[in-house]
Amino acid sequence: MTQWTPGWSTGQPDSPDLVLAISASDVVRPKQGWLHSWAAIEPFIPVIPGPVYLGQLRASRVFAADIPAASLGEGFETVPLRDALLLMDTAPAELLGTGFQVLQWWHDHQYCGRCGSATAMHPRERARWCEQCSIPWYPRLAPCVIVVIRRDDRLLLARSSRIKRHFFSLIAGFVEPGESIEAAVAREVKEETGLDVTAISYQHSQPWPFPHQLMLGFFADYAGGELVLQEDELAEADWYRPGELPPVPPLTTISGQLIRAMEQKILASGKTL
Repeated sequence: MTQWTPGWSTGQPDSPDLVLAISASDVVRPKQGWLHSWAAIEPFIPVIPGPVYLGQLRASRVFAADIPAASLGEGFETVPLRDALLLMDTAPAELLGTGFQVLQWWHDHQYCGRCGSATAMHPRERARWCEQCSIPWYPRLAPCVIVVIRRDDRLLLARSSRIKRHFFSLIAGFVEPGESIEAAVAREVKEETGLDVTAISYQHSQPWPFPHQLMLGFFADYAGGELVLQEDELAEADWYRPGELPPVPPLTTISGQLIRAMEQKILASGKTL
């Protein structure tokens, strides 16, 4: 799946080209690929709220539509979104993430959050428009920091107390109002582990549609303190050397990418024992 270009459009489609079908937290796949032809999936699409435009895939328009599970017949496969992004290298991650987030916004803002009036599509932007209040309602994005911490020849990995998968991952958390992303890194690390960090440096980002995070990845150096875990967030944490890591998230995730990048950085520095 190539040449995917997100976008926005006014109004409802008259004859959409391709449809990303979603049922609750699952992707509804056809027998081949990830997108349905409009003719194949149209009988299952509810009139309200209807399909929403996502963008272009090569020469085709792409829409997302919510398909009630009870209406599905045979010949469809459902795949949990998290499994698709974590375990399936062939999954079009950007397109799937865009579809789930835009469709969630489409559902959440059919009515104005201020006055309760029905909203309509904004004429010039991807936004729902309240005529009564003259305000737009945009798709929500939640900035979230995630950081790999280095201490000499080791890096800190932690296992969440809330996620069932037995991955060891990184410290992460949401940015608070009025807070810089660097301050958010230092605060989240201190709250969850009791550690102080320095040399906080931004690396790269990844959209993460659970439900609408934008993950901002960082490196940081240990500056002091002893591990004291926030138990409602972390079940366990420890320092690990390259080549001795426990199970970690795959490279399809920003956490997996940051962990492997820090491994390489430590190895390149020659500080491993």
